[in-house]
Amino acid sequence: MSGQLTLVRHGETTDNLKGVWSGIRNVSLTEKGRADAVKFGEVLRDKTFDLIYVSQLKRSRQTLEGLLKGYGQKTKAKIRKTGAIDERDYGRLAGRDKWQLKADFGTHAWTDIRRGWDVPIPDGETLKDVYERVVPWYKEIVLPQLQKGKNVLIVAHGNSNRALRKYLENLTAESVRFAEMDLDKVRIYDLRPNGRAKRVLIRTIKTTRTHRY
Repeated sequence: MSGQLTLVRHGETTDNLKGVWSGIRNVSLTEKGRADAVKFGEVLRDKTFDLIYVSQLKRSRQTLEGLLKGYGQKTKAKIRKTGAIDERDYGRLAGRDKWQLKADFGTHAWTDIRRGWDVPIPDGETLKDVYERVVPWYKEIVLPQLQKGKNVLIVAHGNSNRALRKYLENLTAESVRFAEMDLDKVRIYDLRPNGRAKRVLIRTIKTTRTHRY
């Protein structure tokens, strides 16, 4: 029997609040983001984790800290930090106001850059590039643990989680455009032996969403 895989996206950051594309900028959570991270732990209290993987970026590590606080019990899970699940590198667009970029590029081009599968960014990564580092890592490192029946938690980012979802849920390049990783949702996967999703359960925390992320 395969273990369960749980995906969490980091909480609200200072760049989210400003409407700025972060990419690999090492920004922090806001107070709201820290509070929401605790709530992630609260909705996962019935789960047991054997392994936890977290990205190298500060916002995901702060989210994990809050999650473990909300979890409210000691965990014997091994925690491992990895760059394989870092956020997409937005290159020259990192740190810029995404809504001003929308006005500059036009809605269609902006949406392609933001949501498209292999639309290039100057000095940055496409979602396809992210997929090509996340999925091999998942197959080599995570899947063997799941196949042993271990439960795994991944705390990462919107695009690294979207890339993994493309594989898990067998999404097409077109349908992945619509695959959101909201800041208020946890995704819990029951898996097939090959590591793809058999069933997904979504849990939502109670939070206030006042900004466009």
